[in-house]
Amino acid sequence: MKRAFLLLLLCLPAFCGDVEFSETVRHYDVERNGVSRFYDLPWSAVRFDRMEKLYRSWREKLQAADFDSLNQPGRVDYVLLRTRLNYELSKLTQERERLSQIDALLPFRGVIQALEKSRWHMSAPNSDAAATGLSAIPEQIRNLRGQLEKGRKDKPREKADSPPEIAIKNWDEMPAIKLTPLLARRGARATDDIRKTLKTWFDFYSGYQPDFLWWMKRPYEESDKALEDYGKYLREEIAGLKGKDEDPLIGEPVGAEGLKRDLALEFMSCSPDELLVIGEREFAWCEARMKETAAEMGFPDDWKAALAKVKTLYVPPGTQDAYIAEQGTDAIAFIKQRDLVTIPPLCEEIWRVSMLSPDEQKNIPYAAYNSMHIMAAYARESMKHTDKLMSMRGNNKHFTRIVTAHELIPGHHLQAFFAQRHRGYRDVFWTSFFVEGWALYWEMALWDKGFARSPEDKVGMLFWRMHRAARIIVTLKFHLGQTTPEQMVAFLVERVGHESLGATSEVRRFISGEYSPLYQCGYMIGGLQLRALAKEIVGGGKMREKEFNDAVLRCGPISVEMIRATLLNIPLARDTVPTWKFDLNIR
Repeated sequence: MKRAFLLLLLCLPAFCGDVEFSETVRHYDVERNGVSRFYDLPWSAVRFDRMEKLYRSWREKLQAADFDSLNQPGRVDYVLLRTRLNYELSKLTQERERLSQIDALLPFRGVIQALEKSRWHMSAPNSDAAATGLSAIPEQIRNLRGQLEKGRKDKPREKADSPPEIAIKNWDEMPAIKLTPLLARRGARATDDIRKTLKTWFDFYSGYQPDFLWWMKRPYEESDKALEDYGKYLREEIAGLKGKDEDPLIGEPVGAEGLKRDLALEFMSCSPDELLVIGEREFAWCEARMKETAAEMGFPDDWKAALAKVKTLYVPPGTQDAYIAEQGTDAIAFIKQRDLVTIPPLCEEIWRVSMLSPDEQKNIPYAAYNSMHIMAAYARESMKHTDKLMSMRGNNKHFTRIVTAHELIPGHHLQAFFAQRHRGYRDVFWTSFFVEGWALYWEMALWDKGFARSPEDKVGMLFWRMHRAARIIVTLKFHLGQTTPEQMVAFLVERVGHESLGATSEVRRFISGEYSPLYQCGYMIGGLQLRALAKEIVGGGKMREKEFNDAVLRCGPISVEMIRATLLNIPLARDTVPTWKFDLNIR
């Protein structure tokens, strides 16, 4: 009776308010998507200005909302939406600054974007004027390439040594442009995006306006080719990115201020330095357990020798998919036998294995999850022999066993199944600290519950746990300017035991700019947050373990501190900021 009463209290709102905020969040998400899709003009002031107007108008709506009438889930949504709006406005400032740093590389930007803006407003094209504007682009690019070549060489090139497409008459008077690989890569991406904008505009009128092609065919073809070549020149010749394994690792550190902005979005009260301390501590814990496990395997003084042994225990080529399917079933049985979390029958039914191509493995060297599929990385016929062996070692049986549970059930597949059915609108607040943290929370729980059947299984589990700690260390140090990509790779190879192929692929993904700067921290830090919350709620007798795990899943992909506020009915105000010191309550 006492337990039932406690559970009832946990489910009641903490305040007298009973109004949901979910429809408001959905409304915001629809408007944000609509404005973003309509003003689909990357690298433009018109897009930046319109998105800023949207975010500011929504911030005003929040300030006018009746916060006191909201129930606890509504207050959580309010705080998260306010946090998101502040982040988006700050991010726009960064995006404007990044454009300003490469604007001199994009003299054609204004002409092309003006054409597309005119099309948005249903204005008939002035084909004569448009042809004149586009005809100037190849010459602009030739001049730019000459300036960039001069900046690269520091002295004039002999005419005979200059490719015809960048031959410049007034070389001595031309100002040199010195460009870093980072800005060259960004300029290449911007050029590619602007070229797509031009194609969208051209395709709309081509064959539709009677005189359009008469004016535009040649100017469009020449400007499109010049843009294509220019983007390739920036990417391959200056940035050195030619799509090869030996391509340089180029990333964009965000600095201390950028990390501070992203920590605020993640509703984290820790500083980057505090997160680094946690990462180092967890790495040391893993290393100590690895040494103990190596001794069980007969390697008392060399855990790397034990790791090397485990890497040789891979399945034959062509059987990795079957092995993953077997391990997925095994993990489900383990969870069910202990009744640790609800596994709906449909969730258990609808997953399968797919295989990553050799090109995909350049960025995803290990298994990953994507919409009911666990995508398996393994040796393929077209790979170099050394790459085949590295892929097989890096995806050996004992590494793969825990990865399968991480990606499927009780990890991401189960998590996604619940998220689609419970507060799905909260996808707008998606955070790696919950999404990846949930899978790490289970890796830790499975370790505690004896999921490893042998010392080799333990090595596999510890390898990944050590890797998550290493991710905290190398990515934060990179964004703080304390380490280089090459040093990151060396750390993963020498301290964690990665194959060089896998380590390089991991670092390329870490620093690509396609992830949040804190994404890689989210794995272990989010797992530790959930572990601390379980200790507080389950360890404190407020819920049974299965009830806790189900309740967490029903909250959706939000920050763990806001999950805590939901489950414990912690009072929230409209200006609530993160304060939870989860790290004091972990072990």
